[in-house]
Amino acid sequence: MEASSAGSSISAVTGGKAKPHQPVAKDVNIFFDELEGVNSPSKDDDSLLHHGNLTSTSDDASRLEVVGEEVPDKNKANGLYFRDGKCRIDYILVYRKSNPQTEKREVFERNIRAEGLQMEKESSLTNSDIIFVKLHAPWEVLGKYAELMNVRMPFRRKIYYLHRRYKFMNRIEKQISRFRGWLPRKPMKLDKETLPDLEENDCYTAPFSQQRIHHFIIHNKDTFFNNATRSRIVHHILQRVKYEEGKNKIGLNRLLSNGSYEAAFPLHEGSYRSKNSIKTHGAENHRHLLYECWASWGVWYKYQPLDLVRRYFGEKIGLYFAWLGWYTGMLFPAAFIGLFVFLYGVTTLSHCQVSKEVCQATDIIMCPICDKYCPFMRLSDSCVYAKVTHLFDNGATVFFAVFMAVWATVFLEFWKRRRAVIAYDWDLIDWEEEEEEIRPQFEAKYSKKERMNPISGKPEPYQAFADKCSRLIVSASGIFFMICVVIAAVFGIVIYRVVTVSTFAAFKWALIRNNSQVATTGTAVCINFCIIMLLNVLYEKVALFLTNLEQPRTESEWENSFTLKMFLFQFVNLNSSTFYIAFFLGRFTGHPGAYLRLINRWRLEECHPSGCLIDLCMQMGIIMVLKQTWNNFMELGYPLIQNWWTRRKLRQEYGTQRKTSFPQWEKDYNLQPMNAYGLFDEYLEMILQFGFTTIFVAAFPLAPLLALLNNIIEIRLDAYKFVTQWRRPLASRAKDIGIWYGILEGIGILSVITNAFVIAVTSDFIPRLVYAYKYGPCAGQGEAGQKCMVGYVNASLSVFLVSDFENRSEPTSNGSEFSGSPLKYCRYRDYRDPPHSPVPYGYTLQFWHVLAARLAFIIVFEHLVFCIKHLISYLIPDLPKDLRDRMRREKYLIQEMMYEAELERLQKERKERKKNGKSYHNEWP
Repeated sequence: MEASSAGSSISAVTGGKAKPHQPVAKDVNIFFDELEGVNSPSKDDDSLLHHGNLTSTSDDASRLEVVGEEVPDKNKANGLYFRDGKCRIDYILVYRKSNPQTEKREVFERNIRAEGLQMEKESSLTNSDIIFVKLHAPWEVLGKYAELMNVRMPFRRKIYYLHRRYKFMNRIEKQISRFRGWLPRKPMKLDKETLPDLEENDCYTAPFSQQRIHHFIIHNKDTFFNNATRSRIVHHILQRVKYEEGKNKIGLNRLLSNGSYEAAFPLHEGSYRSKNSIKTHGAENHRHLLYECWASWGVWYKYQPLDLVRRYFGEKIGLYFAWLGWYTGMLFPAAFIGLFVFLYGVTTLSHCQVSKEVCQATDIIMCPICDKYCPFMRLSDSCVYAKVTHLFDNGATVFFAVFMAVWATVFLEFWKRRRAVIAYDWDLIDWEEEEEEIRPQFEAKYSKKERMNPISGKPEPYQAFADKCSRLIVSASGIFFMICVVIAAVFGIVIYRVVTVSTFAAFKWALIRNNSQVATTGTAVCINFCIIMLLNVLYEKVALFLTNLEQPRTESEWENSFTLKMFLFQFVNLNSSTFYIAFFLGRFTGHPGAYLRLINRWRLEECHPSGCLIDLCMQMGIIMVLKQTWNNFMELGYPLIQNWWTRRKLRQEYGTQRKTSFPQWEKDYNLQPMNAYGLFDEYLEMILQFGFTTIFVAAFPLAPLLALLNNIIEIRLDAYKFVTQWRRPLASRAKDIGIWYGILEGIGILSVITNAFVIAVTSDFIPRLVYAYKYGPCAGQGEAGQKCMVGYVNASLSVFLVSDFENRSEPTSNGSEFSGSPLKYCRYRDYRDPPHSPVPYGYTLQFWHVLAARLAFIIVFEHLVFCIKHLISYLIPDLPKDLRDRMRREKYLIQEMMYEAELERLQKERKERKKNGKSYHNEWP
């Protein structure tokens, strides 16, 4: 069913029209004089507050739905209701009596009551200076604002139908079901008996309207709007209530930022633990159920109850966990193939001719890799590194790079289909950003300039084109400047590498002296990681400043703008050093006797004799492990430590028994607040991981496996954090994962390019191929086996006359320790002529053949993979066929319902005319 059809059909059936959406802030009455303040006494008055006692300040008690009934004792005790046990707490505000912003709070709270919200206050049991303001939205307020906010509510059960099956398909399904009967029950499926029946998933929905209220399924007005929706409505009201005169003096966010209120949050639905087993006594509440079947570490292998997550936390958080689960599931084939590539390298290591020649090359002496202090070394000393390089750079690497490029496309295309199913089930198909409210800051900034909205036909605040362009230019300049800061940091790391490689070569410890290049790379990676973490703090503040400077119109636009900036900063910060190692390290060093130098002083760093791929693997492995470990600690470890310290202080002061009797608002206040930017940190961590998994996967095939292991933990870690360690976040709607999908597509395109360059430039795949077909023993025979690689190592090394060294490059040792006499020649990795040729140290013909083959491979690889990606995108439809049929079927049923309702209305009119004696000829029907 298309939701727009549902909404329009209901309007047509009843003949009523929904009230237009108007900015609420303009209609708020502000009380400033003392006469009106008499009816609403100051909420900061100490005489009204007692330690642990409630003082009701509801304006109209007659609005309560249930009057004269006995107050439920359970509702009183669980801390989710007012003192009367009937009015449910929809929102909590927290402030300190010692805070000087008393007048702003008084005006704000009067305006809250003017909007119809009911209010109670209570001082904290642990600190009499802390005051909790409990808010409740009566039915009239919920109905009014649900209509203004276009909240969609269920009005009729969905009608499902069976697909038309062919005989052949029926036979296949019978055989499959018979085969499944032999297999054990799927352990990953959730027990349906423990999950509640969420009625709204099985109903058509339409924007709520008080004029059409008889069409909606209302069993109980108290439970018609679930807790998440009630909190969202109350938050909408609070965001548009003024606390002072002035166009910018509006909204709860500003009061939180200036310190008038300390916190604002909806309540959890009770404790997530229970003395009784969920299997025997059932779940105490939805939070307890989520903990037992989702957030508990014992159910790490089970599917997620996404419908329950959506009901409790809202669609935006539900979509995040749906995407995270889908991404984790899709990592299984990628991790398996990557592990296969690694194991293939392990099994073929003993047959690798290149590593054999390196290990046996005891008579080949390599030139020093740095000035002065680096000694001459045998090529056989690189035996271990050559073997490790083969584990990652082998014949299966190209296949794996193509597979991962195709995998990224399949992942995104099938996520579109999965998202469409979720959007249909959660009634998000027709939810558009036009239904979003304008940000209060934008509304206050541009309230004087209005223009007609072409969609709704209503006047709304308008930002001039020149003003918007100027702000965007300033913002883009800030982004460019910060990227230059990142590049400068990478330049500093490069200088560190070229300086310390000589220092480590002259180190006293033989272990470090003999592995100076590995020590340089390892320490540089760790320093780079520290710089990354330090710059992230700066990026956040700069991105926040630039985003607020742009003045986005809606919350989605604000989030997308902030997300794009932070992603660009973090991506460049995290991957710039990796790009340097992959594509620049050892490429522009020159050759012995004519080295290129940085600022005409420092000799640029060279690759290890076994190649640069080992440096790239080390960079990716260390950064990936350290980044994920740090993120997991900050996500769960930090809140756990904070909450443990808070509980410890409460136990010391009040004891264990007293702590358990705290009301729910007190318990939730002691939890950690959700991140200020919502799900940004969670998405960013996974997107950066996706980049590591795809962009340089040709150099590190184990990246998908590490990502899979991390994500299996990440899902339960995030679930545990949301359910137990954080205050309940405000439920908000979203149609998809937002701008993150476009970023994922961009990473998928970039991964094809980078993997092509890694295989062609960083690895030795192309030089080996050229040697096997052109210069090796099998040249011209069309073969490329291991026997064809005999002599490759010697052919890939050039000869240098030691006497041609520059004075500042000449090593302190003359190499007499190898043969008993000073060395005359040493070898280095390059394709250059010998010193006694007509053009000493000029490029050989083999160099140009290798260069041409590299460029040809890049072009062929990119075009082939991009063609496969586009073909897959074309062949996989965005909507599953069964979903498309369901939507068309329900649209047909809606049209029939409209016709029947219109026919019924005309028949009633005809009967009324007959009763009044007014009859017309040729009436229809």
